[in-house]
Amino acid sequence: MKLVNNLIYFLYYFLFFNMPNGRYLKLFTVLRSWYVCKVMKLGEFHKDTRIQNKVYLSKFGRITIGRNCQINEHVFIQGAIIGNNVMIAPYVSILNNIKKIDRLDIPMNMQGWKEKNKKAIIEEDVWIGRQAIIMPGVTIHKGAVIGAGSVVTKDVAPYTVVAGVPAKIVRSRK
Repeated sequence: MKLVNNLIYFLYYFLFFNMPNGRYLKLFTVLRSWYVCKVMKLGEFHKDTRIQNKVYLSKFGRITIGRNCQINEHVFIQGAIIGNNVMIAPYVSILNNIKKIDRLDIPMNMQGWKEKNKKAIIEEDVWIGRQAIIMPGVTIHKGAVIGAGSVVTKDVAPYTVVAGVPAKIVRSRK
């Protein structure tokens, strides 16, 4: 089974990852979205789901993608549960691991993980702006907007707009 999973990921990165952006030919985005949802089994395929080129997707079981999502180019998803109707702008990073750095007697790359496989949860109807970083274990509730360049370190309340480093509430959408 592991060999099959590795082959499926290899084909994603070899064939689909670098296909041109959907702006040039919609077929490329539809094929990539179909492959990610149906073959990689990371979500339910929907005719309006759009996964653009150069989207890094971590190993099986760490990612779930909802229906009608738009994931733009150069997005890095290490682990997340993504709800329906979510928009993710280019260069967003969604993390699920944090390295330990406390000990001085051994190199940082040998210290292990402070948080490991702690998925972010992104509920329905969320918009994540360009170059935002979502830290492990964060929940972004329904209808929230994450400003471009924000670093989200805490849960985001429903229907709020957050921005900054670290992200703070800017206003409510209600």
